This record gives sequence, structure tokens and C-alpha cells, in this order.
Amino acid sequence: MTHTDNNANTQDLPSGEVLTQLAKVLSDRRHADPQSSYVAGLYAKGMEAILAKVEEEAGEVLDAARHGDDAHLLHEVADLWFHSMVMLIHRGLQPQQVLRELQSRFGISGLDEKAARASK
Repeated sequence: MTHTDNNANTQDLPSGEVLTQLAKVLSDRRHADPQSSYVAGLYAKGMEAILAKVEEEAGEVLDAARHGDDAHLLHEVADLWFHSMVMLIHRGLQPQQVLRELQSRFGISGLDEKAARASK
């Protein structure tokens, strides 16, 4: 994963703001020169390239969970979240929408929620 700009403004963000700031950076990169930005390069290659990265990172998460230490697992999950956000932004979606979806599930049994999805 290529890190976004590491400046003082992003170093000390409250944890709740990290996704918002990252989404802004990723959105801004949609219009950047693919030669100057890893993310812009992914966007230029299209959805299949982005999906391949998400798939690759998901596999690395599984390997780290099986064989790595906790620090390695956290690193790989961060890569997966990052590339998942690239995928969302490419589709015109925002991480806040995912957070709202998760929030809507509070107070609902996981078994009930899964059954409701199956009946759709």
C-alpha cells in the first residue's frame, strides 16, 4: 500500500476522522495524474485492477491471521481497508455509507439479519 500524504494535518486526526480524511484524499486522487499517484494509477486501470488489489489484500489478511503476529495482521487489514475504500470511491460510494450500514445493524441479532438478507 502506498501511504497518503503524511503531514502534520493527518498525523493527529481523531480516529473518527481518519476515514473521512482518507476518503477526501482518495476522491481527490481520482483526478490526479496516474504517473504521480498510486491511487490515480489504480483508478486509471479501472475496476478490475482495483478488485484484483482488494482480492490480493484479502488473501494477505487471511495469511497474516493464520501465520503472522498481531502487528502484521493490523498492517494487512489496513491495506485491505485502504483498497476497499479505493473501490468504494471508484463506485461513487463513501465510507460513511458503510458505517451507517454497520450502525443500522446494532440491536439486531446477527442470525436475524442474515435471515433477512437470505429472504430478499
